Amino acid sequence: MINIEELKFDEKGLIPAIVVDAVSKQVLTLAYMNKESLQISLEKEKTCFFSRSRQELWLKGETSGNYQNIVSITADCDKDALVVVVEPEGPACHTGTHSCFHNPLWESENRHEFSYEGLMQLIEGRKIEKKEGSYTTYLFEKGIDKILKKVGEECTEVIIAAKADDRAETVYEIADLAYHVMVLMTQMGISLEEIHKELASRHVIDHKVKQEKMT
Repeated sequence: MINIEELKFDEKGLIPAIVVDAVSKQVLTLAYMNKESLQISLEKEKTCFFSRSRQELWLKGETSGNYQNIVSITADCDKDALVVVVEPEGPACHTGTHSCFHNPLWESENRHEFSYEGLMQLIEGRKIEKKEGSYTTYLFEKGIDKILKKVGEECTEVIIAAKADDRAETVYEIADLAYHVMVLMTQMGISLEEIHKELASRHVIDHKVKQEKMT
């Protein structure tokens, strides 16, 4: 373990802090810390940054409630940058999205890595910045009733495909359902992490039930 004194802050007394979601490993934001804000972060186990625009400390979530509970802090090889792994209690971005990074600039046509987090980020981006011709944007513009109707329709399609014992069609329809559920989640401000935590809590309960049955 290193200590704060070994870190290399820049000429303004700041060090960049890359904040990463502990569950999804998604980059949430890039902020800056000085020695004081870093010390506060360590003491409170919640991220505290230094605002370069306001020239003051700010504890993330103090006004919004979107705290970032720190899991770990690691410095790079030169000790002049930090990676802060957190369990967020809400969106990292002031726009309301889970991550501040939701504006795609370029993507390879030959190399593409799918993730639920990436899809969620894309969906969130379509809600914030409307894109003409986008089906996702169309759903958000129509509102909750349209989104709920589509979720219901896709549920029915899954049932029909599964009842017909058509595996390929069932996979296809489940994918459609998953996408529309994620649109609904975005509409309601529900994050993937919330679902992850809920499923994790049920796993613990299920494990306990199994243990009780065994005894």
